[in-house]
Amino acid sequence: MVHNTKVAKRSRGRPQVRPDEETRQLIIVAARDEFHASGYAGASMGRVAHSAGVSTKTMYRLIPTKAELFQSVVSNRISRFILEIDEEHLDALPIEEALEHILISYGTLTLDEETPATLRLVYAECERFPEIASAFFEFAIRRTTQTMERWVKRQCDRGRIEIDEPSVAVGMLRGMMIMEPQRALMFGQRTPPSRSEIAKRARYCARLFLDGCRPRRTPSRIS
Repeated sequence: MVHNTKVAKRSRGRPQVRPDEETRQLIIVAARDEFHASGYAGASMGRVAHSAGVSTKTMYRLIPTKAELFQSVVSNRISRFILEIDEEHLDALPIEEALEHILISYGTLTLDEETPATLRLVYAECERFPEIASAFFEFAIRRTTQTMERWVKRQCDRGRIEIDEPSVAVGMLRGMMIMEPQRALMFGQRTPPSRSEIAKRARYCARLFLDGCRPRRTPSRIS
């Protein structure tokens, strides 16, 4: 019996390197946990790198500063919400279903444990570190508002609703959907709502909003 005694040759060169985007995501997840555990001032870039399983050299190459790290955490979370607002898909739905979908996604984003924790961090430390307030406003509040505002403007252009100031209306809609439950969450007066609770609130808010801005038909004159 002949045995194959050949040993598989190792491939030459360095082992395959993990893609930068994958490494970046590991860093962002570790940074989110570090910010929530230690606050912004107390967060350690070294601990983030260790938790992510990367060298500090690699981390600083991909995300050079703590401010950029916080910005990346906020932006990464909001990007998931924006991906759910597929304009082509929403335009094919009845307007009630489309708005409910948007509000469910928005409620899911803002009414879990992570968003109130981030808000508490920003409120507590923004005077010392104004860059975190700017990052949260630009990459969370402004981006979600603009995404919802684009949808509202498209519905106006299609004649499905009538609104003179879409930006004002979107601000009211956002507040109606999340303000009361989010405040209760931040003050520790309730647990995060379930998916079914968010969906129920979204249906109610969508109905109130649309009932207030549907096109008004001019009554026909009686001769």
